[in-house]
Amino acid sequence: MAAQKGSALLMRIGNAGSPEAFTTIGGMRSTSMTLNDEMVDVTNKDSGRARTLLAQGGVNSMTVSGSGVFTDSASETTLRGKFDVAALSNYQFLVPDLITVTGAFQLTSLEYAGEYNGEATYSFSFESAGDLTIATV
Repeated sequence: MAAQKGSALLMRIGNAGSPEAFTTIGGMRSTSMTLNDEMVDVTNKDSGRARTLLAQGGVNSMTVSGSGVFTDSASETTLRGKFDVAALSNYQFLVPDLITVTGAFQLTSLEYAGEYNGEATYSFSFESAGDLTIATV
C-alpha cells in the first residue's frame, strides 16, 4: 500500500435515515482512531512464569479523537446537537485504501478553543457502543 495523505482520513456523521447517508465533518485537521481489544488475564499458579490470556475473552471497542478549525458548517452544528442529547448515533470513519469502520458511537467530549490572534478550533472524543462493521476499501 502506498503512503496516504492524512487529510484523506475522514469522519462522517450518519443521518439515521433508511438508507443512512453520511456527511463529512467540516474543518477537521487531525483524526486518530484506536481499535482496542481488552485482554483477560487468567494467569494462575499453574501457569509457571508466563502470563496466560483467555482467547476472545475481552471486549472490543474503538476510540476516536480529532480536532479542527471551527467553520460553523452544518456538520459541526449536527455534532453539537449530538453532544446535547448524549445519545448513540452512527458514524463512519474512513482510512483511505485500507478500511471503513461504521457503528454506533457516543460523543464523550467536545471542546472549543481559540487564541486572541488565532482561529477558533474544536476537538472531540468518541467511544464505540455495540458491534462495529469493518469493511476493506
